[in-house]
Amino acid sequence: MDEIKQEVIFDDGRIEAMQEQLSPEELYKDLIDRVALYHPSDDYSLIEKAYRFADEAHKSQVRKSGEPYIIHPLCVAITLADLEMDKETIAAGLLHDVVEDTILSEEDLKREFGDDVALLVDGVTKLEQIPLTNNMSGDDAKLEMQAETLRKMFIAMAKDIRVVIIKLADRLHNMRTLKYMPPEKQQRIARETLEIYAPLADRLGISRIKVELDDLSFKYLEPEAYYDLVDKIAIRKSEREKYIQDIVDEVSQHIKNANIDAKIDGRIKHFFSIYKKMKNQGKTIDQIYDLFAVRIIVDSVKDCYAALGVIHEMYKPIPGRFKDYIAMPKANMYQSLHTTLIGSSGQPFEIQIRTYEMHKAAEYGIAAHWKYKENSDGKKVESQEAEKLSWLREILDWQKEMSDNKEFMKLLKDDFDIYGDTVYCFTPNGEVKTLPYGSNPIDFAYSIHSAVGNKMIGARVNGKLVTIDYEIQNGDRVEIITSQNSRGPSRDWLSIVKSTQAKNKINQWFRNELKDDNITKGKDMIVSYCKAKGINMTDVMKPEYMNLVMDKYGFRDWESILAAIGHGGLKEGQIINRMLEAYEADHAKPLTNEEVIRQVEENQAHRNVRMRPKSGITVKGIHDVAVRFSKCCSPLPGDEIVGFVTRGRGVSIHRSDCINMLSLPEIERSRIIEAEWEKTETENELYSAEIKIYANNRNGLLADISKALTEKDINIVSMNTRTNKQGMATLNTCIEIRSMDELNRIIEKIRSIESVVDIERTRS
Repeated sequence: MDEIKQEVIFDDGRIEAMQEQLSPEELYKDLIDRVALYHPSDDYSLIEKAYRFADEAHKSQVRKSGEPYIIHPLCVAITLADLEMDKETIAAGLLHDVVEDTILSEEDLKREFGDDVALLVDGVTKLEQIPLTNNMSGDDAKLEMQAETLRKMFIAMAKDIRVVIIKLADRLHNMRTLKYMPPEKQQRIARETLEIYAPLADRLGISRIKVELDDLSFKYLEPEAYYDLVDKIAIRKSEREKYIQDIVDEVSQHIKNANIDAKIDGRIKHFFSIYKKMKNQGKTIDQIYDLFAVRIIVDSVKDCYAALGVIHEMYKPIPGRFKDYIAMPKANMYQSLHTTLIGSSGQPFEIQIRTYEMHKAAEYGIAAHWKYKENSDGKKVESQEAEKLSWLREILDWQKEMSDNKEFMKLLKDDFDIYGDTVYCFTPNGEVKTLPYGSNPIDFAYSIHSAVGNKMIGARVNGKLVTIDYEIQNGDRVEIITSQNSRGPSRDWLSIVKSTQAKNKINQWFRNELKDDNITKGKDMIVSYCKAKGINMTDVMKPEYMNLVMDKYGFRDWESILAAIGHGGLKEGQIINRMLEAYEADHAKPLTNEEVIRQVEENQAHRNVRMRPKSGITVKGIHDVAVRFSKCCSPLPGDEIVGFVTRGRGVSIHRSDCINMLSLPEIERSRIIEAEWEKTETENELYSAEIKIYANNRNGLLADISKALTEKDINIVSMNTRTNKQGMATLNTCIEIRSMDELNRIIEKIRSIESVVDIERTRS
């Protein structure tokens, strides 16, 4: 009889602690031992060469923890070995930082390791190089970075999926050692991991990486909730272990009596999964009994269903909680039978039943189906299990059409909604279609083909006519009625459909159908903007500046830019200002020697002159000029500040980390001057400060935040809120503050409010 298996909980840090205690040579030996467990060839010369090469390249470098840098690529390679990747991938994992962090070039790698390894390393290196657009607000900069990260990921996956698997292994080790980073960086990296890398690992079916990334992100984003959950689970650990062990013993005996060979174990669900269930269902840890799941692994699909029959005879299944992912796999290849049952004590628990091959696919995802397998003689052969990443091909198709990063990220996050339920339905020919829960015939039509959706005039479900907003149920047989006389989709459909695919295809139809009108509208908007701003269009409308904009936003021709402006995908201001900036850089008026000498003399004359305006600001080097606070970054006493000499409006004061200052073109940077706060003048002044509060939405949240501010005698100037589909509320709040110290105290106060996840100061 099999005994219960307790999986390692990532919180205890044993994985990273073990690796930190080993020397590079010991880690390398561990790597080779792991490769030997699955690799048919015992020739490890490529891996050893890569290790020696990387060790030499990184020999003078150390990580934030103080350990030799080579520890990091070794740990990345060990994760890749755990995923049973080929030798080229492991070698690339060892070498993934040598081009970026050392003087070695891609040509050096090609010469030493061949094209395959060099291309993988180059792919990982390019994922790190994400340029940001100038003159963006903090939110837009974050959005741009996330969008560019994902765009590059998808392109890399299309070329070679191993690039992204290496990147996931790299991020996993960085998360394991995140404790050595400053708190602000921990939060940023953890949020990026939770929003991008964990869902990506899930989409690729690599659950062992996805689960650990979830828990580590949770640990740094909400440490109080994380450690509180750890403590509460530990308190009743022995009781829960006995409960699950009793179930395992019962199930093992019945499965054995049915003459089914099986491996049976119990595992604790990972912390982030438990936390989400508590938040979504509004329950405490004591009210959630299915913290553990029993897993039955058998030899064949036939045994899966036989074991299911035994289980349902033993325990009473909960209606509606049975899912057959064997007959209808998830989009990420996951296959298993899931059923939730009532135990003898009246407590519910979950059982998962799968074959050994399905279990490997669930743990390793696409890595288990990697299209090239290696024989013992070192030759690679095409696998019959080559993966079909249809969702990736869809994203690659529609991302080319999307210039607006906000729209791109919104649709992508909807598509990446790994926690959402799905519905399974059938075409008249019996083909299975998987759609988001709540989908209707329009979603179904576009899942077949764009032309079917665009020409749709009605639908039949199970032989009966239905309305277009009918909610499709599991097992429905859907038939779409089309007509060549159809005028195409209605804009109302965008508010009805549930799938990302349908929304994108409807938007694409409108963009193409109305392209001529949008081009004309875009031209008019550019002309009006230039007239309003006094910009000479003949100066900026030149091929070199137009090409600059087309390259930046990924358009092939100028008419596509105009169409994007016309339908609202791009703003005419951002296009013209970018072209004007390039024009002014090319036509900068050089200063004469006399002008340079005169400026130096003026600076010397006023070097020690300071002014004391009512604003409480001292500006060095100039006097008798108006000073105003910029609204883009709202500086407060205590912030590091600089002055910017404007054209005709005096000096504007900005925070030194203001994006508008950091991204100034070189020609404008000479207008930045030193400035500082006058302490005696600012003590009783009130300044506007804008903060952004992220919280899990609940009743009374707004009242609690308002109360906290009122108790501290803080005046609320404005507060705007929005809530996304996942229940995450964002509160943009403007308050009046006397100093940075006071703002920090307020932020700490708000952080202590239940449901508040994060707070950041708005930065231009």
